[in-house]
Amino acid sequence: MKPLKIAFVITSMPVGGAETLLVNLLRNMDSSRYAPEVICLKEPGPLGLEIAKEFPLHANFLRSKYDLRILPRLIMHFRRRGVQAVVTVGAGDKMFWGRLAAWIARVPVIASALHSTGWPDGVGRMNRLLTKITDAFIAVAKPHGEFLVDFEKFPPSKVVVIPNGIDTERFRAMPALRDEVREELGIPTESPIVGIVAALRPEKNHRLFVEMAQLVSAKLPQVHFIVVGEGPERGTIESEITERNLEGRVHLLGSRSDTPRLLAAMDLFALTSHNEANPVSILEALSTQVPVVATDVGSVSESVQDGITGFLSKPGDGQQFAERVVRILTDGPLAKAMGAAGRERVIATGSLHSMVVGYEQLLVGTYLSKLKKGAETPLLSESRRSPLANGRERRHPLV
Repeated sequence: MKPLKIAFVITSMPVGGAETLLVNLLRNMDSSRYAPEVICLKEPGPLGLEIAKEFPLHANFLRSKYDLRILPRLIMHFRRRGVQAVVTVGAGDKMFWGRLAAWIARVPVIASALHSTGWPDGVGRMNRLLTKITDAFIAVAKPHGEFLVDFEKFPPSKVVVIPNGIDTERFRAMPALRDEVREELGIPTESPIVGIVAALRPEKNHRLFVEMAQLVSAKLPQVHFIVVGEGPERGTIESEITERNLEGRVHLLGSRSDTPRLLAAMDLFALTSHNEANPVSILEALSTQVPVVATDVGSVSESVQDGITGFLSKPGDGQQFAERVVRILTDGPLAKAMGAAGRERVIATGSLHSMVVGYEQLLVGTYLSKLKKGAETPLLSESRRSPLANGRERRHPLV
């Protein structure tokens, strides 16, 4: 069997959780069995430019908000490239146009990976209209899958849970980097660091992070706070920092490619989001043995086990969030125990290998099912053997 041609459709590729997951997935799929490419509806973004050195990347299909020519552009691309499976990444325009174009182009396999549905706003009516032409909706945690069934009303038979996975060797404790990162950032060696890694978008609620920073600083004035990420909310966050007199205390680092070393320098990781599914940043922090305080939204409680790997806080409650941050920062044994438990949790439930296998099984299993039913398969040979690593057949785990 020739490699299965897979197109991942995404808006752009800034430094973010879903985008990082996609990069890791591309790099770890069996290249002898799968031929992935990336389609960015808009500009490639930093991660897109990086991954374009390794995989085919096509960009700028959507040239304005109401550019309806995106549909024929995608259809022609899928046909010209002989795409056999399309996976849209995230909700919004790419989920709609990617699936509709794939269906018209007669692409055999159509799937949507939903790393966050914009809880509780959902994917929207237009995207629900294309449910019948979609083979699978990929959820990133069991509660997320239940949400897609209960709230989005997707058929249970089409919802597949593939937990997010990260490289636990890349994200690990590195004590030697603690002083190095502090020196680079101009932070005193003895100062604890609380950090957040998230795109600067409204749903990440960085205002709560800044509010927490002010409350924590009132009790622990030696603490510094770092914000890793870039986005449209930067101006608002800068104003909030100024209004709360936190200049020199809260450090906006922008997009960074050295997240593992920044996490290794943190004493605590915070995520203040209004909505989430199964955040990659939390998995990365826990794998680095950094305890986490996060808002209790989405499937966050799957990773942040309250009192074990960190603490959960009510969404929007700055006072409670700050209290839980202070508790961890002032209890060394508790912080160490949470960090160790966090890494154990990620190794047990969030490995990169299991995520890659999940995608491989889903795509090839669906493709071969279509093959047996006589679906159009223009580029495959007669072989029906599952194209998986080491030539072994693997069961296709639909939920």
